[in-house]
Amino acid sequence: MDTQVLGISTDSRFTLQHWATEQKTTFPLLSDQMRRVSASYGVLDPVTGMANRTTFVVGPDGRIEHIEEGSSAIDPTGAATACQRVRKK
Repeated sequence: MDTQVLGISTDSRFTLQHWATEQKTTFPLLSDQMRRVSASYGVLDPVTGMANRTTFVVGPDGRIEHIEEGSSAIDPTGAATACQRVRKK
């Protein structure tokens, strides 16, 4: 099974394009400027209109297998470990 990484942000696609170039990202960054995905996943702060930093690991069947929230979501180690567990299922 191949691992696919997607970044989703409430920033505009232009901001994401700049950030991806600057950071040399190796995965696609998708804009959720309308905030629909963030709201659907329950990570949108309605007061600020910004999404809380969260990493979701989604299994091949489409179910969420693991969630990292807050500052720990910046470090990819937790998500990588969860991906290894999903592969072994």
